[in-house]
Amino acid sequence: MAATGTRLTYRRQCRYNTKSNMQRILHTPGGKLVYQAIQKKAKGPACGDCGKALIGLPRLRPMEYRRLKNREKRVSRAYGGSRCAHCVRNRVVRAFLIEEQKCVKQVLADKLSQVKKEKEPAGRKSKK
Repeated sequence: MAATGTRLTYRRQCRYNTKSNMQRILHTPGGKLVYQAIQKKAKGPACGDCGKALIGLPRLRPMEYRRLKNREKRVSRAYGGSRCAHCVRNRVVRAFLIEEQKCVKQVLADKLSQVKKEKEPAGRKSKK
């Protein structure tokens, strides 16, 4: 067993303890202690509206995402790899309600115009 004060040297060019240069101490079969480079943990994709993590997509580093196929990068739904299901539902409902509001406005405008047309002829006859 090696002493706890054993000095280790980095195996790569960067010699500073930065986020991208994190190391793990490893015991080799020969009994030596060596550094093993650790990859950064991936944050994973998040919803663009609410910020929650997207379900069904892998948590990879950006370069790993580039190597994936398109079907592995998204979910088979509208706004698949971009928004969560809850936010998509809210968008659909909001769009539907806006369209319904436009229809209601149109119907009310038609009713008002009909009422005005009925009143105008009677009013004109009395003025003459």
